[in-house]
Amino acid sequence: MSPAVLTVPATHGPAPGDEAGPDEPLTTKEGWRRFVDRQPQPPELLSAAALGGLSARERAAYDDARRDYHCDLPLVSTPTIRQVITTSRLLIQLNRHQVSARRGVIISGASGTGKTTALTQLGRTHERHTRKRYPEDRYRLPVLYVTVPPAATPRMLACEFARFLGLPIPARANMTDIVNAVCATAARTRVELVCIDELHNISLATRAGAEVSDTLKYFSERLPATFVYAGIDIERGDLFAGTRGRQIAGRFTVLPAAPFAYGTGEQRQVWRALVATLEAMLRLHAHRPGSLVALDEYLYRRTAGMIGSLSQLVRGAAVLAIEAGTETITRELLEAVPVDHAAAQADLIARRGPRRDPAT
Repeated sequence: MSPAVLTVPATHGPAPGDEAGPDEPLTTKEGWRRFVDRQPQPPELLSAAALGGLSARERAAYDDARRDYHCDLPLVSTPTIRQVITTSRLLIQLNRHQVSARRGVIISGASGTGKTTALTQLGRTHERHTRKRYPEDRYRLPVLYVTVPPAATPRMLACEFARFLGLPIPARANMTDIVNAVCATAARTRVELVCIDELHNISLATRAGAEVSDTLKYFSERLPATFVYAGIDIERGDLFAGTRGRQIAGRFTVLPAAPFAYGTGEQRQVWRALVATLEAMLRLHAHRPGSLVALDEYLYRRTAGMIGSLSQLVRGAAVLAIEAGTETITRELLEAVPVDHAAAQADLIARRGPRRDPAT
């Protein structure tokens, strides 16, 4: 099979706003385009008089729209997201005329610290900037986004690249065919940024993992693009071990994604500012501004400083406030919202307080 047979369609896919298909996640160009194009607008809060004039059906539709909005609140720009975007976009410029040994970024941290969010927002930001620079170029695909499959093999990873680009993979296609087709298509469509999530699925301790790592390195040499990875606690794994690991460590900047801290006054101010930003996005009729910020210590304890857990807690409470008709978020309502197991365990430990020695 010749790489020339594998081509990208002339258009970007379905128009913005179309419903995504059953198999169009972010790891396809159609799903990625929808993600980049999507700009949800907050619903307008009606006055008491206008609200009272709605029919039962109109009120149900109005509440449904607000529930949908709160289920998918606009993203809060965290320090991690800003650092990832600033560092990575600088490297994109520095790598633009490099022929080899391009520098990259690894976003590393515990689950729930916003690694994937930072990675996808980097891609979204870069693509939107590129569209402004080249508004007439309908063939340009500046960002390629893939995830490393569990128990990945080099062929599986190469197929993920091909799937994003929409390239057909005949059963008889060998690894060289796939790689050549991906690299040729990525070059023609001007890919500048390759975002790869779930990097922790690669283990250099296994033969397959080492081969996948070599495949990524080969892609990075073939593609004139900046590679940005995200994974769980990468520094604690074996990705930087041995000859392969030293080469990775010598080319990549590691940016930590960590939970928010609450120990010092400055750290508390950062946390309170984050809560205040989320509170300003709420569209509830009876919510008093500042009442959520006043619960900042409670919110920190419930979420262990995890941005993902905080978002889930606030979004869930807002939905419950609409469904209950109270139209405000209270501590009692927040208690009714479940959080992930890691945050729940941290909250349980905090409630128990420091363990005392029985002998004292």
